[in-house]
Amino acid sequence: MKELFLVRHAKSSWEDPTLSDFDRPLNRRGKEDAPFMGEHLRHLGVKPDLILSSPARRAKKTAKIMAEKLGYPKDKIEWVELIYEATPQALLYLVCQLPDDAKHVVIVGHNPGLTMLSNILGDITIDNIPTSGVVAIAFDASRWYEACRMQGHTILFEYPKKVAKSG
Repeated sequence: MKELFLVRHAKSSWEDPTLSDFDRPLNRRGKEDAPFMGEHLRHLGVKPDLILSSPARRAKKTAKIMAEKLGYPKDKIEWVELIYEATPQALLYLVCQLPDDAKHVVIVGHNPGLTMLSNILGDITIDNIPTSGVVAIAFDASRWYEACRMQGHTILFEYPKKVAKSG
């Protein structure tokens, strides 16, 4: 059994128009939503074996917050250039290459790639993963190479407004 958690970075700031897209930081809401969702995942018992993240500033900060809340060492987060502005095909290739000893993997990245990947691998259609949103997909497979070639079961689709309503 493998579980893949797709996490869209928290809300970013557009306050400084001189910053490149890559360098945009989190805004106030993002700084609140990322730890809120990290706590929610911890409460659900999520314990990642591996966290991969886009190196874009907003994704890095989100990944570090998630790692802290989930008890994952921040210095073990892998920064993967490919995740920034990735196509769903590139992300699918990344999933196929994941190490088999990692059963629970978190990928922190961007739309539209993450939403499209969730629709390729999961069994529900998602129009948009909102900022700080998480989609978890479970696969009845022992190897990621097998998992990336099958449809998994979408076991979670949560985002701050949905969690706040249900809490």
